[in-house]
Amino acid sequence: MRVSVFIEKYFWLFLIAGIALGLWNPLSLELSTPFLPKILLGMMLFLVFLKIDALEILENIRNYKLMAYIASVYMLIIPVSFYFIFNFFDPELAIGILLLTAMPAGVSTPALADIVKGNASLSMSLAIVSQMLAPFTVPLLFWLIDLNNHSIDKLLMLKDMVLIVFLPMIISQIVKKYFPLSIKKTQHLFTSLNVLLLFSFVYFAISSQRNVLLGNPANLIRDTVILYLVFIILHLIGYMICFRQKKENRIAVAIGAAYMNNGLAIVLAASYFKPEILVLMVLSELPWNTLLAPFKRVVSHL
Repeated sequence: MRVSVFIEKYFWLFLIAGIALGLWNPLSLELSTPFLPKILLGMMLFLVFLKIDALEILENIRNYKLMAYIASVYMLIIPVSFYFIFNFFDPELAIGILLLTAMPAGVSTPALADIVKGNASLSMSLAIVSQMLAPFTVPLLFWLIDLNNHSIDKLLMLKDMVLIVFLPMIISQIVKKYFPLSIKKTQHLFTSLNVLLLFSFVYFAISSQRNVLLGNPANLIRDTVILYLVFIILHLIGYMICFRQKKENRIAVAIGAAYMNNGLAIVLAASYFKPEILVLMVLSELPWNTLLAPFKRVVSHL
């Protein structure tokens, strides 16, 4: 078995290894920079966009009403609903859940949808559309929900998100145009490279918050349980919001709802929010990386 195939097949081992290594042997602060998470995330997005033609996918989306409906649920209704529910119990936690659920569908969702027998094409379209909307909807949410105790520069957040999402997309399309043969020859390596980048991202994120994670185990357990509950509910909501669609489409929508771009959430949390919220975003790696197999088993019996 080729190394790239092994990495792609057992991607979850590398993600769990990133978590374990960050807790056991954290990255030295001298080796890290504030820009490292943004650089790693940009590289991951660049490799994903190299494999797809974002403009072509958008042109092929014919059911605009369905896409607008799903996008509005993903990017507005779900995060606002979760925020107001959690705000009754813990305002700080509510902000973290708002940030997490406001994220676009993860760039890996088409692969995840394919694993659980969902509509990978629909998943790809949802991922692209939500990625392109996120730079505008996320700052809008934090502007609409006035957070008096949090000095968040919405315009700076907008600028960062535009750069993180659109710059890799633009560069990838330029590279594809001028080096099509090179891209075609090396495309089979992109997924495995992204797994390694994701491992590095998780390792860095866990390392940066290791002391906080291990310093208060009671809060750690509580927040982890809450996040698992949130992710399970997101699976259910995603599967039910398009109840008239065929099963493959409903699976794809559920994957997009539950497997958000939490890497982007970690970057934003590190830049604009308190350490407690950053820890929550890092903890979201646990349900993100462990719930796909149970979900696959459940939908196989539906």
